[in-house]
Parts: sequence; structure tokens; C-alpha cells
Amino acid sequence: MSKEAARMSPRDRIVRATAELLEAGGRDAASTRAVSQAAGVQVPTIYRQFGDMAGLLDAVASHRFAEYLASKKARPPGEDPVDDLRRGWDLHVEFGVKNAEVYALMYSDPAAGVGTAALKEAEGILHGLVRRVAEAGRLRVGVELAARVIHSAGRGVTLTLIGMRPEDRDPRLSEITREAVLAALTTGAGTDPEPDGPQVATRAVALKAVLGEAADTLTEAEIRMMSEWLDRLAAPPPAR
Repeated sequence: MSKEAARMSPRDRIVRATAELLEAGGRDAASTRAVSQAAGVQVPTIYRQFGDMAGLLDAVASHRFAEYLASKKARPPGEDPVDDLRRGWDLHVEFGVKNAEVYALMYSDPAAGVGTAALKEAEGILHGLVRRVAEAGRLRVGVELAARVIHSAGRGVTLTLIGMRPEDRDPRLSEITREAVLAALTTGAGTDPEPDGPQVATRAVALKAVLGEAADTLTEAEIRMMSEWLDRLAAPPPAR
């Protein structure tokens, strides 16, 4: 065991060893026996610390994802909220490709509950980025729908890239998908970017994004009613 590992707590050694085994050989390589040997602990220690392998995998995923989230939160907001969304997308895909096994554990089977806390935090960050676009009057649809679209598309692209051989991965797959999604959800920059576009919808979305700030002026019932009206204004017109 290295001097660095010796200074780490048994829990941290187990998490690090499991992450390294996952990266080197996938899920099958991270058996309790292999983890115990790599971390220099007895098998019962793993169960005392994490309950079972599912608990250990959750801890590993959360640890790795927390590092990624820290890099996202460390970036100060830029002048263009859509560019911030673009950078967030790229960071997400980059993390997934570099941490394929951890990403697959978290996103391939959400019902397994791996990395649940980290996923919720990531969801909150995405909502914050989308809300900034809405507040700038540049979001075509509601914040919730836009966040779901971005999440679904980004997840799909990342899992697709993970499933490909490294030499077959074309960065344009992510770039083209990203730009298509952003074009469908956002408007151009500027005070009045689309004079012939859906101004009522985008402004309704913008107002709803900051509606909570009217709590001192409107009653809770009035806010709910206003929110419903704004949703109707932001919705696409029915097909004729």
C-alpha cells in the first residue's frame, strides 16, 4: 500500500479502489474480493461501511460526480446564458465519456438509485442554467420542459458515445445534437432578436421564471392563477 493510501481512511480507500477497478475492467471487475484486496481491507469492512455493493457503487458514483459538479459550480456565469448551457452540455458529455462505467451506473438504470443525491444536484444546476435563459427572455418553452429536453438529449448522446469504440466517436455527434436542441428551445441574443417570432410565448416564459419574486405583491392564489395563464400563453398554439 502506498503512503498516500495509508493516510486515507478505509472508506476512502475502498471508494478509490472501486473506482479504479471500474475504470480498468468494468462492473464485473469490481467484486468484493477484488475491492478488498485493492483497498487493503477485509471484505466485512466493505459491508460495514456501505451495507452492500449497491451502497458502495452509489458512493463511488456520487464521489466522481461530485468532482464533476464542483467544476461546473466553479465556473462563474457568463454574459450569455445560452453559452453557459452550451458549456454545461459539453462538460456533461465529457464527464460521461471519461467516466463511462460510473456514468452508465447512474444513467442507464435510474431505478437502481446509484448516485441519486448527485443526480438531484445536477438537475438543480441544469434548472438554474435554463432559468437564466428564461429570465433573459430567450426560452421558447417552459423551464421544466426545456430542462427535460436538454437532460434527455444529453444523456442519450453520452450513452451513445460510451457504447462506441473510442476511434469511432465523432465529436460532431454531440455538437450537432446540442445545437439542434438549443435552436429548438432558445432564441437569438439581443433586445428584440425575433420581431416576427413567438414573442408572447418567450415573454410569458420569462415572466414565469421570476414570478416567485412577486410573493410580496400577489397572494398565493393569484400567483397560481398567473402561473396557469403564463403556461397557457407559453404553450404552442393548437394544430388546425
